[in-house]
Amino acid sequence: MRVKTGVVRHRRHKRLLKQARGFYSGRRKHFRKAKEQLERSLVYAYRDRRQKKRDFRKLWIVRINAAARLNDLNYSRFMHGLKLANIELDRKILADMAMNSPESFTKIADASKAALTK
Repeated sequence: MRVKTGVVRHRRHKRLLKQARGFYSGRRKHFRKAKEQLERSLVYAYRDRRQKKRDFRKLWIVRINAAARLNDLNYSRFMHGLKLANIELDRKILADMAMNSPESFTKIADASKAALTK
């Protein structure tokens, strides 16, 4: 007796269409289009999880640079001064300080300047 795929196929289609919820038009309703779009969207998700890390680093650098320039330094000299002063704060923390507590960022910038002049 041959094996029929009715139940298995139905479950597979149902599972895939459930994952395709939120897609537009036929990409949500038709199995083949939904499958193609789902594969593509998973590729985008994989790629963009890595891209997100780069984007945040860029954002932090822009914010640190803007705050450093308010303290008469550019980004590269500011970061070099931090290295010389043995201040080990990462870019995420520095960017947060630049946005939310500029007075403490100014103190760090002064320490960076002092280390550069030595």
